[in-house]
Amino acid sequence: MSTPIHPFTLADWRRSVAAHYAHVRDDAGRDPRGACAHFRDARERLFRTHPDSPIEPQRREGWPGLRWFAYDPAWRVVGAIDRSVERVHFAIDLGADGTLRCTRVGVVRFTHAGRNGELAVYWMEGYGGGLWLPFGDATSGGETYGGGRYLYDTIKGADPGVGEDELVLDFNFAYNPSCAYDERWSCPLSPRENRLSFAVTAGERKP
Repeated sequence: MSTPIHPFTLADWRRSVAAHYAHVRDDAGRDPRGACAHFRDARERLFRTHPDSPIEPQRREGWPGLRWFAYDPAWRVVGAIDRSVERVHFAIDLGADGTLRCTRVGVVRFTHAGRNGELAVYWMEGYGGGLWLPFGDATSGGETYGGGRYLYDTIKGADPGVGEDELVLDFNFAYNPSCAYDERWSCPLSPRENRLSFAVTAGERKP
């Protein structure tokens, strides 16, 4: 991966994101709606004020802000992790940012409104590494970003709550990668195997 142009401000962005998710994990058990509202407000502030926001400074004054589905507690589920699945290695070309190497390390299975869902969980290779859980669904390319959304990206601090055998899947926190807002950014998009057949009407909407 290439060295970022502004490594110190990028480090601050990641620290801020990690702090927001720590607040979410602390509050989600007793007040998930409030935790989600805090998260969304914090993300909005980052996008409007931070040097590493994907919204360029000259666009911010007229920028209408992030768009979200209304909070729905039914979209917060806990999935069971299956670590026995075959580990599959693959690479994603990120253009000038190089190649991202990933490994499928498990599958998380969940149920919502009587429908069963299954999403692969990936490990981003490289020093330190991190869990990554992107997904697409029946809203992708319509109400939501066509390249899919993220639930987990622990390299950047996005961690709603992971255990050894269970994973919190709160789709109210599903968010767009930065490339949804500016093509200058290179983002790994959700692999085809992680497209859900049903609509996930929760989380961040298309810009």
